[in-house]
Amino acid sequence: MEPETTLPDPTPPLTPEAAVPVTDAPAEAFAPRTDLAQLTARTQAVREQIGQVIVGQQDLLELLLTALLADGHVLLEGVPGVAKTLTAKLLARTLDVPFSRIQFTPDLMPADVLGTSIFRPAQGDFEFRPGPIFASVVLIDEINRAPAKTQSALFEVMEERTVTQDGTTHRMTTPFVVLATQNPIEQEGTYRLPEAQLDRFLFKLNVGYPTLAEEIQILQGHHSGFGGTPLEKVKPVLTAQDLAALRQQVGQQRVEANVLEYIAKIVGQTRANKALYLGASPRASIALLNGAKALAALRGRDFVTPEDVQFLAAPVLRHRIMLTPEREMEGGTADEVVRAIVQSVEVPR
Repeated sequence: MEPETTLPDPTPPLTPEAAVPVTDAPAEAFAPRTDLAQLTARTQAVREQIGQVIVGQQDLLELLLTALLADGHVLLEGVPGVAKTLTAKLLARTLDVPFSRIQFTPDLMPADVLGTSIFRPAQGDFEFRPGPIFASVVLIDEINRAPAKTQSALFEVMEERTVTQDGTTHRMTTPFVVLATQNPIEQEGTYRLPEAQLDRFLFKLNVGYPTLAEEIQILQGHHSGFGGTPLEKVKPVLTAQDLAALRQQVGQQRVEANVLEYIAKIVGQTRANKALYLGASPRASIALLNGAKALAALRGRDFVTPEDVQFLAAPVLRHRIMLTPEREMEGGTADEVVRAIVQSVEVPR
């Protein structure tokens, strides 16, 4: 569903030409080459809209915005009741683009997601009826509850942004972002996502519990009638054209050669680590690069630092690596291994 109203915005609409071309100034100067003022203003407006309903979760929101600017899909994992679905729905409400939600269940078929061809007797041919996946922001709830054939139906659409049905290829609209949720504790009646599908998510984000102060604030808000801020008050503040212009600015971020080497070394170490049965592929390196460029822009810089790479290492790598059975029996986690790898790689200066 599309939001019905829009929020008056004093800033002028963004255009792709708003990004200032990169010049040949010395890299050491770190002088701003791209005006990030509008990007900062737009993303701050998104934060403020979501902040009317969600308490805390600042890191989660920053990572979701990073994925949005980096044109990547996100897998949200957390126990029930920590606002995974609510946060994804609110993010979609801040965008003036088509939105759909799919509740994955064990009886869901690929046609229920992608669409199906309907025979038209009058014309004597078949007409393709698009499924709910044909939207700009798609929320998939409990993605691991659908059978493997339905999960695999998402492979092509998530990576190539196309759906092939009856020999005809249908292209998705731009933007196209999948936000999927899953519960890490209830495994009965679920189907584990294969590594090939997990690799198509830019980030896997672990949604944790709120702090004591945040939970008290949540209780106060609900006691007073949801803080006087129903979900309908969250307004769209970004159009598809705005987002395209912001993504173009992100693509112009500077990345020094030593930072590129730093990314390659971190990802390369996952393939040589004795605690890992499966290391990350080059797709992880590209995801880490694209994510770092978007994160730097969100933080007001037009250049990537090693700190950006370190911050995103776990969200990018935790779902792309597999622990050895011995390490799993010892109680090790993917995040611990990623942290050790980051600490072992020399930081460029």
